[in-house]
Amino acid sequence: DEEGCDEALSISIAIKSSHNIIITMKFTAIATALLVGSASAFVANKSPSAASSTALQANIAVFGASGLTAQECIYQALKDGDSVIGLTRNPANVVVPKGSGGADADKPLVDDKLTVIGGDVTNAADVAKVFENDIDGVIVALGGKTSDVGDTMLTDGTNNIISAMKSKGIKRMAVVTSIGAGDSKDQAPFAFKILMMTVMKKIFNDKNNQEKAVEESGLEYCIVRPGGLTVDAPTGVINVIDGEAGSIPRADVAQFCLEAVKDADFPYINKAPCISSVGGTSWTKDRSAAARGQA
Repeated sequence: DEEGCDEALSISIAIKSSHNIIITMKFTAIATALLVGSASAFVANKSPSAASSTALQANIAVFGASGLTAQECIYQALKDGDSVIGLTRNPANVVVPKGSGGADADKPLVDDKLTVIGGDVTNAADVAKVFENDIDGVIVALGGKTSDVGDTMLTDGTNNIISAMKSKGIKRMAVVTSIGAGDSKDQAPFAFKILMMTVMKKIFNDKNNQEKAVEESGLEYCIVRPGGLTVDAPTGVINVIDGEAGSIPRADVAQFCLEAVKDADFPYINKAPCISSVGGTSWTKDRSAAARGQA
């Protein structure tokens, strides 16, 4: 599937509860006393008056629409009343996500405000089809094994998206990469760094080049670097981490991405925050099917 390194970056976490204090409120969540580094809590914007003029009825493009995080973006956007145009190589794989979907999880994701286009993001003509529609913001959640999609798919596809956005005058985008990409190498645990330099070297080369393309695009971007991804229900706890990041449900990542493209005053524009719902130092790569909702 086309998802932002989810297959490669599903991570489990073990922390000492005495080191973490989490306070949740109706629409805010603050986590403090992380084991390593520091964190600031991202507070979701639920006030229409404070959001952009398109906050309640935006037209959102989602690339990599069949991926697990992208499905969360689509599902939550539709629940907010937005219209969504998705591009994926596998339209039949666009289903209700496990995290937010509850009992409807894995059912076909169908909505009058959802259009899914079958195509390849590395094909500029396919990307252009998405922008035949009026688009307010773009979420890029590409991924897949390099053996299946090639060594430069993330960069090539993102460059196509950037070019199409510029041609249409669209400025706002959120791009899901991962912890360890770009200048966040030291925010990944040691064991994961070894993987980044060995079996995951190709995908991280592509991710680093993807991030560079976004940073040099001249657009209003947010590069989103999540910690260990899970298919758990949304927690509402989204922390921007300066030290090593812990795990985070894909549902919370999606909420962050949607805020990034819809909120005119989003605080992390032209930045690359690492985010997690839980902080800690003893999380390791989780290759289990359960981390992808398959068990």
